[in-house]
Amino acid sequence: MLVIDKFSRKPIYEQIVEGIERDIVMGILREREQLPSIRELSALLGVNPNTIQKAFQELDRNGIIISGQGRGCFVADHAAQRVREKLSARISEIESIAAELARAGIEEEKLLDAVRRAYHGKNNDERKEIL
Repeated sequence: MLVIDKFSRKPIYEQIVEGIERDIVMGILREREQLPSIRELSALLGVNPNTIQKAFQELDRNGIIISGQGRGCFVADHAAQRVREKLSARISEIESIAAELARAGIEEEKLLDAVRRAYHGKNNDERKEIL
């Protein structure tokens, strides 16, 4: 179930993209399953239909969903694998941040504690599923 935080600094369309990707990786949305229509999702989330359209366009561009004029949008084949690959590629970002923290004199154990909290926190099962 998608949840939008209207007070977040993250744009709403990005929250929608990440929420759909998370639902795909967790198996809530399965390959070839039809997504709610833009109108339905707009009403459900209380979000402008243009915002939903923007999120769907990004997911379509990334091969996560397939949209067909008049047919609706469907989860693409191998979408979960694509999302996992995208997330795994972010490890280089973590390495870059870790190097920056090391140069700033932040103790390695503090960084490792932050990673452990992320994996063992409230959403532990979700995070394990993604990677």
